[in-house]
Amino acid sequence: MVESPTATTEAIGPAGPPTTVPVRPAGPTPQLPRRIGGIRRTDILALLGALAGGLTTTGVLWTQLGPFTGLLGYVVVSWVLFVVYYALLTGFDEAGPIVRSRIASLVVHSIGVVLLSAVAFVIGYTVWHGFGAMIHLNFFTQDLRSTGPLDPLTKGGVLHAMVGTLVEVGIALAVAVPLAFLAAVFLHEIPGRFSRFVRTVVEAMTALPDILAGLFIYATLILIFGLDLSGLAAACALAVTILPIIIRATDVVFRLVPGSLKEASYALGASQWRTVLHVLLPTARSGLATAVILGAARAIGETSPVLLTAGATGYLNFDPTQGPMMSLPLLAYTQVQSPQPAEVARGFGAAAALLLLVILLFTIARAIGGRTAGDLSRRQQRRRAAQSMRDANRYQRSHATDAGPANVPSHQKEADR
Repeated sequence: MVESPTATTEAIGPAGPPTTVPVRPAGPTPQLPRRIGGIRRTDILALLGALAGGLTTTGVLWTQLGPFTGLLGYVVVSWVLFVVYYALLTGFDEAGPIVRSRIASLVVHSIGVVLLSAVAFVIGYTVWHGFGAMIHLNFFTQDLRSTGPLDPLTKGGVLHAMVGTLVEVGIALAVAVPLAFLAAVFLHEIPGRFSRFVRTVVEAMTALPDILAGLFIYATLILIFGLDLSGLAAACALAVTILPIIIRATDVVFRLVPGSLKEASYALGASQWRTVLHVLLPTARSGLATAVILGAARAIGETSPVLLTAGATGYLNFDPTQGPMMSLPLLAYTQVQSPQPAEVARGFGAAAALLLLVILLFTIARAIGGRTAGDLSRRQQRRRAAQSMRDANRYQRSHATDAGPANVPSHQKEADR
């Protein structure tokens, strides 16, 4: 019996009504992919409509309905109304969970835009006011030894402050980074009461005011041991300041290293120090570079410890052990307080040069430590290949020695000689 191509009629019970069952398709039903990402036209229209509604409603409140004034209040109220209107417009087309997800995404992205705008405003404001001094070549090639407050911007520069900043930060990092890495390895690898005490001290030192670090170095190295105001004293103060920051950041990075890697190293017979040297540190290399960057960012912008321990000068000084040494933050701080426009422009130019110097140092640090675990440079690959060849030759010699000296290949004898 041939069934109907449209439907099949069956009876439910002797006197029940017939039931119609649709015919199933002969082939597989095509499945359309569900779109889970991207931006639709309705999303763009909802954003634009909510933004327009928030701005216009706040404008009416500020100009017609209420005695409100101030740009900051206008921006805050507009943002709140923007989020409310966006929730209403999205709720017309989407379900509750999707609306909440869209609102959370909007809040997070808007906060990121605000932070990025604040950073861009600070950089733009600094560069704009210091551009008049930075366009002159002498600004980067001269110091202020023979420059007076009334001299034009075509005379004098910040070379002495740039050199002082590099010298002080370099010495501070050279002192603080090895000590911080050793302390972090101690906290991570050797648990106990003493390590908990050290971690507590490090966390307390993180909130240490910078001026206290400068006073500590001033009271010890300068007053007690007789060291002059110099770049070395300022570098020691900066090292005290950045030491707990690098320790905490490095400790957090070490905790993110998978424990299975260390367990595999121990299972292969490696000692603890070899595991730390060849497994823990290479795996956390990118995070270690980030920790050093955080410490350098803290040290390169300090003013009060440098003012107490290094003094201020307009001369170029390459010797960190003798004589005062100027830094870019201290120069910017002293120049912007002057009533003369030329010195104010030099101060903003010094701040802009400090921003450029920070970006350069961060780029170098990221290039050095930005590779992931296992991503070797060409030099490291050549060293690894040479080490593998030496290991292979050593294994061949050991097996040939066990089998007898007669079985040693002639080319291996030449290589040994």
